[in-house]
Amino acid sequence: MSDSGNERKISRRKLLLGGAATAAVVLVKSSFGKIVQTSLPESSGVTADPTKILGAFPAEIGTRSSFEKLVKKPSFTSSRTPLQALYGTITPSDLHFERHHAGVPLIEPDGYELLIHGLVDKPMVFSLADLKRFPSVTRIAFLECSGNFRTGKMEMSPQDICGLTSQSEWTGVMLSTLLREVGVRSGAGWLLAEGSDAAVMTRSIPLRKALDDAMIVYAQNGEAIRPEQGYPARLFLPGWEGNTSIKWIRRIEVGDQAYMTREETSKYTEEVKGGKIRQFSFDMDARSIITYPAYPERVERGWIEIRGIAWSGRGKIVQVDVSTDAGKNWYTASLPGLILDKAHTQFKYLWYWDGGETEILSRATDETGYVQPTMQQLIAARGESMGGYHLNPVTAWYVQRDGQVFHRPER
Repeated sequence: MSDSGNERKISRRKLLLGGAATAAVVLVKSSFGKIVQTSLPESSGVTADPTKILGAFPAEIGTRSSFEKLVKKPSFTSSRTPLQALYGTITPSDLHFERHHAGVPLIEPDGYELLIHGLVDKPMVFSLADLKRFPSVTRIAFLECSGNFRTGKMEMSPQDICGLTSQSEWTGVMLSTLLREVGVRSGAGWLLAEGSDAAVMTRSIPLRKALDDAMIVYAQNGEAIRPEQGYPARLFLPGWEGNTSIKWIRRIEVGDQAYMTREETSKYTEEVKGGKIRQFSFDMDARSIITYPAYPERVERGWIEIRGIAWSGRGKIVQVDVSTDAGKNWYTASLPGLILDKAHTQFKYLWYWDGGETEILSRATDETGYVQPTMQQLIAARGESMGGYHLNPVTAWYVQRDGQVFHRPER
């Protein structure tokens, strides 16, 4: 037999035997006397034949495959969702972005209390059990940090650019239900929401929002809300900048005017033209991002399904347009999934790439008629020194002739 024939025979033998010489597989006897694979093989090399080895038994907690390396990118105060690696529109709870002002507090659920007082007929303290006795509401909606934008380098992924947005199925009690319970007095117009973290994060919230769709949330994606997202309970204001959805909510004071806290005076404000400051810009404007193809992907010539998400804090997404020639022409993408109010919405567009150098972009339109702007349009409207909040520009991806995709920094 020729050497090449021997190589083919050895290769087939290694495959059938599970690559014992190269795969890191640990085999032990279970209590039933069976051979069980207790650790997954290394991602490099030939793996064991799964039909020859009894798999792992059911566990108390499910885990991802060891081959899936999904992680958030943490910094001192935040970590970002890997948008480019997700399927659909729901963010796994452990990949939901984080933004903290003084770390994650440890709060025992049995000792949790929410005080509602101020301009009310009957000040009340609610335990977690009390909150759960009220009629529950579940909705799918996104949450986004008002500072969710970075640019400046070609080597940036969707996660790097705008990974401070995530979407969950939220469950809790409507804040309006609790306000009816305490009885809001005439003349009330604002709430002060206060958190239990070391920063004692506080924001002023208009009463109209509280009576509309505000929630006190205690569950996320079918389980108790994660500590990083406000366990045991948080305020959730669909469509509004994330810092207003106070986590670890402990106190709501009803008043007749805004409280002018640190977080809405020295922080979370934006400079605009004429030396003025824009304050209380609550709503998150319509936005979209292509998640594939995007850095660090490399594509091949031929048909490519351009995919991404779009969202608006003012309602539903009604249209997403895609350009495959640096904005010269725009084409309407399909919206194949659920189109929900104040929620991430999938878009797709089938594109034949001929191998030429180009840029691909997307822009969203919401039901109010608002169209996602370019960076140039934002600068023209607000001025050069507009700060880092509420930036939602059209984002471009540069496709090289070799198929490598890079971020096109905003110009």
